[in-house]
Amino acid sequence: MPDIITTGELLIDFSPVKAPGVENAVCPNPGGAPGNVAVQLSRLGASAGFIGKVGDDSFGHTLKDCLEENGVDVGNVVVDRDVRTTLAFVHLNSKGDRSFTFYRDPGADTQLRENEVDKSLISGCKLLHFGSLSLTTEPSRTTTLNLVKEARGLGRMISYDPNWRPALWKDAEEGIAAMGIGLELCHVLKISEEELSLLTGTDSIAEGTKALHQKGVILALVTLGPDGCVSSLKGQLRHHPTYDVKVVDTTGSGDSFWGAFLSQLIQNGYDTPEKLESLGQEELAGFCRFANAAGSMCASKPGGIPAIAGREDILRCMEEMDVLETGFRLM
Repeated sequence: MPDIITTGELLIDFSPVKAPGVENAVCPNPGGAPGNVAVQLSRLGASAGFIGKVGDDSFGHTLKDCLEENGVDVGNVVVDRDVRTTLAFVHLNSKGDRSFTFYRDPGADTQLRENEVDKSLISGCKLLHFGSLSLTTEPSRTTTLNLVKEARGLGRMISYDPNWRPALWKDAEEGIAAMGIGLELCHVLKISEEELSLLTGTDSIAEGTKALHQKGVILALVTLGPDGCVSSLKGQLRHHPTYDVKVVDTTGSGDSFWGAFLSQLIQNGYDTPEKLESLGQEELAGFCRFANAAGSMCASKPGGIPAIAGREDILRCMEEMDVLETGFRLM
């Protein structure tokens, strides 16, 4: 039984590529945040499984095969004949940062029903990770929330990524309200600076993370792009700079960061909420450095899952690459 279960969207990212004489050329790559996290976990030797749904089409079979080839348990990846696999077109700006256009109406990932889930995966895991894209529509919203509540009731650790994709919500108000539900269900959280502001109503990292802890979050990592991340463990804030690599494509880099961080938690025995409370600041800093290196390595290559690094490359980054000095100061 996998130690870590991720659940949510599994989709194809069409990433821009350079092709002689062709404008707007794209290359299909397997992706979807929870799928990316599962692959990063597996590549680092963690036992990972995925719960989700794809369409009975070439894209869906490619995605399922990709997870399986990367050592992820796909026993609960449902293949549905009645819906198509979700597609996402990635747009990159001059800095390598991306935005998305989704083809998802409804999209197989949104159609997972609770009776299609093997509940033994929930009872048998140590940690369940989910993201907000599963909350955008039914039936995946109810299915996901019920799985999370069941896992939490069994004492399992809950990880959450409020992955803000405004195009997938009817309006910002609805999206922010639904994303906020996950904050009250998780123990460990990855959240961007923009998402922190949206969900807490403040641009202050200190005040925002304080609000998160009041909702029950034990450990929050605020991702800051080139500024690395800030950890907040029970209200203790610490900044962790990232590595100076040439950024090519940030698609999947946050998921790589998070998969690497979760691997460190579980592989070092912090696999229950109670144990997480005992994590020390220096050990946490080491986990964050490792996660930052993983995210940096992913961002240095094009295309989501194909860019996700293994342990040797991550350690090499930590040994050989300079820390990126951006002048960020935690105020």
